[in-house]
Amino acid sequence: MNKKLGIIALLAVVVAVCGAAAAPSKTKMVSVAPIRSVSGPAAGEYKNLKVLPGNISSKRLQQIMVDDFNEGLGVGCGFCHAEVKGSHRLDYASDAKSEKSIARAMMRMNLRINRKYFQVKHPMIGDTTLIVTCNTCHHGQAMPEGGNGG
Repeated sequence: MNKKLGIIALLAVVVAVCGAAAAPSKTKMVSVAPIRSVSGPAAGEYKNLKVLPGNISSKRLQQIMVDDFNEGLGVGCGFCHAEVKGSHRLDYASDAKSEKSIARAMMRMNLRINRKYFQVKHPMIGDTTLIVTCNTCHHGQAMPEGGNGG
């Protein structure tokens, strides 16, 4: 009898999980250029990180780039990162594009706003505890509404 209950319970869990996976998502889809998976350096080996932690994992860095920049601003990697001369590869450490320094300033502003006005104790870009994010103003646009283009 207990074995039958165990099997029924297991089947119920499988049906619930499959049903949840098949349910339509209510997440807003944003049409942007896809981010290629990059097998980057191991944690702590990234060069020229000035706002994000130096020991950030590759997975976490890609999450931030996709969630905050790709979706929040509707831009791809090449918006902030310059190409290596003579190729179409990106030089992620380069500071050649002004958009990268603007992005850093915006990240710092975002952290200050969350710390000062919303009492987020240890704000980090990409954290779910942040009240104000890139998307708060940008809404999937490279320039927020009312922006003057710098």
